Amino acid sequence: MGAGGQMNVSTMEKNILKRVPVSKTPFGISDLKKAIPPHCFKRSLIRSLYSFFRDLVIIYTFYYLAANYIPLLPKPVTYVAWPLYWFAQGCILMGFWLLGHECGHHAFSEYEWLDDAFGFFIHSVTLTPYFSFKYSHRSHHAHTNSLEYDEVYIPKRKSDTFFSEFLNNGPGNVFTLILRTTLGLPLYLFFNTYGRDYEGFANHYLPQSAIFNDRERGQVVLADIGIITVLYGFYRLVLAQGLKSVLFLYGLPLFVMSGFFITLTYLNHAHPAIAHYDQTEWDWIRGALSTIDRDYGALMSWVFHDGPENHVIHHLFPTIPHYHASEARDAVKPILGDYYKWDNTPMLKALWRDTVECIYVEPDENSENKGVYWYSK
Repeated sequence: MGAGGQMNVSTMEKNILKRVPVSKTPFGISDLKKAIPPHCFKRSLIRSLYSFFRDLVIIYTFYYLAANYIPLLPKPVTYVAWPLYWFAQGCILMGFWLLGHECGHHAFSEYEWLDDAFGFFIHSVTLTPYFSFKYSHRSHHAHTNSLEYDEVYIPKRKSDTFFSEFLNNGPGNVFTLILRTTLGLPLYLFFNTYGRDYEGFANHYLPQSAIFNDRERGQVVLADIGIITVLYGFYRLVLAQGLKSVLFLYGLPLFVMSGFFITLTYLNHAHPAIAHYDQTEWDWIRGALSTIDRDYGALMSWVFHDGPENHVIHHLFPTIPHYHASEARDAVKPILGDYYKWDNTPMLKALWRDTVECIYVEPDENSENKGVYWYSK
């Protein structure tokens, strides 16, 4: 029995790491859309508002309990209670952020102006410039896994020796993992780290950044005003409650949320079994399918609004709301076949494995597909 169990585990791991096909798909996006029940494309404002207020109630409940009861605990107990609060609140804030991301895709309601209003609020209070991220993220969806034009998580080449040699070891892997999960989101927003090379300074807060076109720059200013308003609110809270209180109740949960943002998005886009393409090979549907669905259990699915396990269908049809995503995914899986990649490796194990295995990309030496690049180490 033991040997059989080990064999099953080994076979499952091999299947998880099996490379996806890179030939042009025998199906098109219209074939996939026909397979999805039409109601999956319908957005319900009532259901979206339920998710919105559900998260708000949980966020306020965690805040109320932490603000009023943790300070009453014996001091040694607070050393456990505060980190538990930071982690729990950070998880819920990440789910709340994902609703804002859904607004940016016009998947919250039938009214785009209402989606932008809710998305602007959600992303501003979680310190993300809504319109700036909406536009750069739209570019990511338009060019997923294109080595030249994708917007984020652009892999390095072997010729970049800082990554392929200097960081390609145990200490380098630890450094990369810690830096990515602690400062990854602010580094991306401020300095476009992990992002597309614009041959100049690119920043999500500067209206004149090369990330945006002229029609978008005014809304980038509006996004900045939202962030400045929230930061001013935090400043007033520091004056009223003190820096420690604001840091413990707001700052550190947002820091945890930032770590979850990088972890979830990285694991949906980095995997030894998926390919990247240069301009000689890339097409939209293969790029969209070069993403990974992840399963972190029922609780995480509920907290994150079914996001991590439905990332492939999200890239194919980003306007499908989260409450229909699983049904839509299951409808297209028989058509996708081996083009669909799913991984149920536990989050921390997957994060370490992919940090170690996904150092740089290069084409297979003996392959005829020189425009298809695979992760290596």
